[in-house]
Amino acid sequence: MPTRTLILVLIGVAALFVAPLGQGNYILYVLSSWLIFSIAAMGLNLTLGYAGQVSLAQAAFMGIGAYTTAIMTMAGVHWIIAAPCAMLLCFAVGLVLGYPALRVQHHFLAFVTLAFNTLVFLVLRNEDWLTGGSLGLAGIMRPSFFGVSTMSNLSFYYFTLVVFLVAAFAFWWMVHSPWGRAFKALRENPVRANSLGVDIRLITLLAFAIGSAMGGLAGALAAPLVQFIDPPAFSLVHSLRLLLMVVVGGSGFYFGPILGAALVILLPEFLRVTDEYYLMIYAASVMVLMIFCPSGIIGLFQKAAARWRGQRVRGDLQQGAQL
Repeated sequence: MPTRTLILVLIGVAALFVAPLGQGNYILYVLSSWLIFSIAAMGLNLTLGYAGQVSLAQAAFMGIGAYTTAIMTMAGVHWIIAAPCAMLLCFAVGLVLGYPALRVQHHFLAFVTLAFNTLVFLVLRNEDWLTGGSLGLAGIMRPSFFGVSTMSNLSFYYFTLVVFLVAAFAFWWMVHSPWGRAFKALRENPVRANSLGVDIRLITLLAFAIGSAMGGLAGALAAPLVQFIDPPAFSLVHSLRLLLMVVVGGSGFYFGPILGAALVILLPEFLRVTDEYYLMIYAASVMVLMIFCPSGIIGLFQKAAARWRGQRVRGDLQQGAQL
């Protein structure tokens, strides 16, 4: 990682630790939601942005992770055990869901994942004996670690932040490892990647499985955050929101889903000062961004940096010519 980027990351992490101090419960809830959705968006970014596999089922994996964690913790299992179990279940289900990607691509694959999200929603709503049905599950306890409780909103925010930083580091390591290069090769040209020795079958399945597991981790955090879950919280609408986070932030860029989640989760809260017009302003802002910069916020920054470097080089050449 370049020194300048590392310094900016450290400043950003310090800001995340300072941001909740002195804030009310609602702001703490919004900040925690941003971190949780950033984890889910990172998983979708791996599947869509790096591996090039379209998925509209990330909210379903958040639901699987949330319900698995809620059921286990309400039965007396500690979160530190329930969360990995939820991730393993999402990993296994994502592995199975990845098999259609070996045969269909693009919008056909999108329809498959859309159908899966609908299936999960129907199971969560109709299997009352397990999920509570339309009434959902209430009374989900927040975990304690070595006698330190996370029941307060501030302590739970810091717990979520620690999990987010661990997930972000794991994601950074992954995309900069040989796996990450294999994912990118699959996205750019599967035939060429196969000719270079990349097992595109395995990489496609792993893209779905690992991205799904990160969605499960986000769900494992979402359940104790609200302490109540119901099926509408994991419907197709939320999968589309996660897709918006990845695309707006910058699909295929490391920081893209984090910035995209900030835009989708935090920006509407800042725009509430405009009263009833804030959603219109928010929607118009997203439309303008997508029209003029389809590569997202990160792409917009890169274009601005490239233009600035180009102007600087032209200025140096002009000065050299005058000399």
